[in-house]
Amino acid sequence: MSNCKVIKLAQVKELTTFSSATIYRLIKKGEFPRQLKLSERSAGWLLEDIYNWIEEKKNARDRGES
Repeated sequence: MSNCKVIKLAQVKELTTFSSATIYRLIKKGEFPRQLKLSERSAGWLLEDIYNWIEEKKNARDRGES
């Protein structure tokens, strides 16, 4: 469970260099990890999910996929 750090939108934006709108658009399309509902007015992402998503993108690049 040590890899279960929850991060907020600002950190997700920093890690991905995406805008909020892009992140939410990709979530809607099923192309980005969904956030966790933490409370009525709070949500966050698992850092591990974001790292895994970035790793998948890197692997796709290395395989010659777009």
